[in-house]
Amino acid sequence: MRRDLKYFLFVLPSIIYVLAFAFYPSARAVYLSFENSRGQFTLANYKELFFFNIYGTIENTVIVTVGALLIQLGLALGISSILIREFRGKKLVSTISIIPMGVATVVAAITFSFIFQTSGGYANSFLHLFGLNGVNWYSTTLSSLFIVMIADSWKNTPIMTLILLAGMYSIPRDLYFAASLDGAGPLRRFIHVTLPNLKKFIAIALIIRGVSEFNIFALPLILIGYTPPLLTTLTYSLYSTTTENLASAGAVLILALISVLIFLNIKLGGRR
Repeated sequence: MRRDLKYFLFVLPSIIYVLAFAFYPSARAVYLSFENSRGQFTLANYKELFFFNIYGTIENTVIVTVGALLIQLGLALGISSILIREFRGKKLVSTISIIPMGVATVVAAITFSFIFQTSGGYANSFLHLFGLNGVNWYSTTLSSLFIVMIADSWKNTPIMTLILLAGMYSIPRDLYFAASLDGAGPLRRFIHVTLPNLKKFIAIALIIRGVSEFNIFALPLILIGYTPPLLTTLTYSLYSTTTENLASAGAVLILALISVLIFLNIKLGGRR
């Protein structure tokens, strides 16, 4: 009992921190979301969200989250598959691959706003080199969301790469040697050896990045503003222009979607 109490005292500051800055604000947001301006317990805040096209906002958020996760997962698998090998200049490539992680989100957003400017942007200038007409990258909802996915993937792919690279280093080399003796080529070794052994690491990476994707805020706010809306930008807009209770209802929807994502990921990816 004395030993257990000593260990408990060591982790007590962390427990207090999580309770004070995570669980309490979340519980308070849930409570406020069911309370109207007169202090009555009601569902009116959630009903009012329908006037702000909440279905379309949720759809935009899911599109950005799923699209960005797929892009980041594909890039991370490719980069980590390269970095796991020994080659000349590996340290330089490793350094370059993690640089975006150290760039501030606001700086990354402003940089990509320059790239995708309708007039004079670097993307359109590149198209002009091949005699192609410039593109209005913000003309449709999907193209605007795609810009957010690209910018976010550039910024956060290094995080997923480091997680998957650690997983690849944990795979015994004997498995690859045995697969080679059985006649498996690089693609079959990747599918039947690498991916099954990376299952838990992929699940961890998707949970970490999925939670962040649902909470993405500064990047879309700078790149596309409030239109098309995401749950975070809509919630911020509601908090700035309406009531805290209505904004809390939007925040609770974000919390619910994150919880569903984590549950599905654990269920499908690596419960053990």
